[in-house]
Amino acid sequence: MSQAEAIRSPRLLWTFGLLRSELLTTFRRWRTLALLAVLAGVPILVGIAVKIETSGGSSVGGGRDGGGGGPAFISQITNNGLFLVFTALAATLPFFLPMAIGVIAGDAIAGEANSGTLRYLLVAPAGRTRLLLTKYATVMAFCLVATLVVAVSALTVGALLFPLGDLTTISGTQISFTEGLGRALLIALIVAVSLIGVAALGLFVSTLTGSGIAAMATTVGLLITVQILDQIPQLHAIQPYFFSHYWLSFADLMRDPVYWDDLVKNLEIQALYAAVFGSAAWARFTTKDITA
Repeated sequence: MSQAEAIRSPRLLWTFGLLRSELLTTFRRWRTLALLAVLAGVPILVGIAVKIETSGGSSVGGGRDGGGGGPAFISQITNNGLFLVFTALAATLPFFLPMAIGVIAGDAIAGEANSGTLRYLLVAPAGRTRLLLTKYATVMAFCLVATLVVAVSALTVGALLFPLGDLTTISGTQISFTEGLGRALLIALIVAVSLIGVAALGLFVSTLTGSGIAAMATTVGLLITVQILDQIPQLHAIQPYFFSHYWLSFADLMRDPVYWDDLVKNLEIQALYAAVFGSAAWARFTTKDITA
């Protein structure tokens, strides 16, 4: 083994150890468990509400059909419980999921500084860049877990309260339940990827302050502001550049054939935000004077 490899090996092992420690620490916190519990509760409330309403003889529906506007999946839940997965993701994506990501990302660096553990982490051989990448990887892992929690909760409730079977797509064609389940999984993955822009933004904000609460509040505040701006018609020229603009394009995966244009635009804008704010977080964190 060369000298360079001998030096690199302990650092690599320490990095993997740090990632494992970060994942365990993040998912063992009561705050994280509470966020996941809230996310799991949304499909339960939606499913029970639809069941009660249909039992009373009322029709469930409303909403418009559109790639970026959120189709009326809720009107199909009583016919097929799998539609509760799509409805729950559409209900949680505009606020609940990104808010949870904002809390975790905003606390990533600022929380360590506030608790006085950041300087200890930087003494270890991983260095600032590896530490920042580890924090971002942890936040992205939370994006995936949070999205899957919503999807699995919705699938469970949908199976318990409503029938399951072949699905009718937005285009009116029939697909098998197995194919529908595969599309539900793909939609969940797309939703998780749709949150990497928020994760990068939250991580950048977290490098700007030593207060975890301030970083979380700022990230959530920016999220709400962007959501509001995305609804103002006069700003239509710049709205396609907002990270939230194409979030609901996952509905196009329920078309036959699949309409890819908005889906690709969503992935491109998320990659752009991840690159810009990830680079900004790196530039800030690697030059920041760590005093705590």
